[in-house]
Amino acid sequence: MLSPKILAHSIFLLGIMLAITAQAQSSRTASAASYLERGNEWLAKGDLERAIADYDLAIAFDGSIAIGYYNRALARQQKGDVEGALNDFNRCIKLNPRFASAYLNRGAFRHSQGQYDAAISDFSQAIEITPKDSKAWANRGTVRGERGDLSGAIADLDQAIKLDRRNAPALTNRCAALYRRGELDAAIADCNQALKLNANDAFAWNSRAMAREKKGDADGALADLDRAIALDPNRADFYSNRGAVWLAKGEPERALDDLNHSLSLNPNLAETWYHRGIVWFAKEDFVRAAEDFSQTLRLNPNLADAYCSRGVIWLRLRKIAEAEADFARCRAFGATPMPEAEKLLKAMKEHKPR
Repeated sequence: MLSPKILAHSIFLLGIMLAITAQAQSSRTASAASYLERGNEWLAKGDLERAIADYDLAIAFDGSIAIGYYNRALARQQKGDVEGALNDFNRCIKLNPRFASAYLNRGAFRHSQGQYDAAISDFSQAIEITPKDSKAWANRGTVRGERGDLSGAIADLDQAIKLDRRNAPALTNRCAALYRRGELDAAIADCNQALKLNANDAFAWNSRAMAREKKGDADGALADLDRAIALDPNRADFYSNRGAVWLAKGEPERALDDLNHSLSLNPNLAETWYHRGIVWFAKEDFVRAAEDFSQTLRLNPNLADAYCSRGVIWLRLRKIAEAEADFARCRAFGATPMPEAEKLLKAMKEHKPR
């Protein structure tokens, strides 16, 4: 058994060791906070390299601070480090599973990478933690709209706007969803309100244009698309939409200019190839029309109108078997070939040399 004197000395030494340990831990925590603060300053100034370097040091001093990983994820995301940003968001959430902003930003990041289901899951988690966050509802509604769930999208966007009536992006996205659901007046009303809040919202001008065109107001649609393109001249879909409006107005040359420019910006928009095919058809360049409709269907094999239209082109090129196959696909998708085209097909089959 230890003597009282030795026991007292041991307790004294243990106290000193604990004090030193506490002091070291306190010093490391203070250092981590200092580097974290300086990293935030660099991030605010847009100096991503220095921000990341300071966040590295903060994490090295204290690997348990979730905010360090979160802020470094934001910096890495801005820098274009996809894998690094995602890893940091994951580490942040592992350390603090109730960090709503981490779910919100990881969801936005996943959305940008085309990971729609994962994004919806993250936004749902953010909503569960902070159900009064308008942005979380708006983000989930936006992704649901892109997935084709218009009812779910509108329900989420309704909630976002209820929580914050000045949430302009939510109004713009609800405008787009309502347009796709055919509620044109309600769509225009939402875009009008969004533009009152932010007249520089190119997407609101574009969405209102689409609703206006559908209501027969081609001139109003063109004016809105001009504004959208002036605000964001690198959006291929804006030029594609304006080209489609020019086509509807009977201006194939203007339509062709816009559609060609759209394809130069993004050659993967099926609708743009389809509308350019219509232009070639109007100009009676049936070979080019067939090529564009075929490219449309390579990009989107479920576009019924492209089968219907290409079937007509095959008839003009006297390719009966191809026309018959395309009209069958057209009907399989629930569309109806032009009666005149089917009559012509029947006549051509009856008079086909045997």
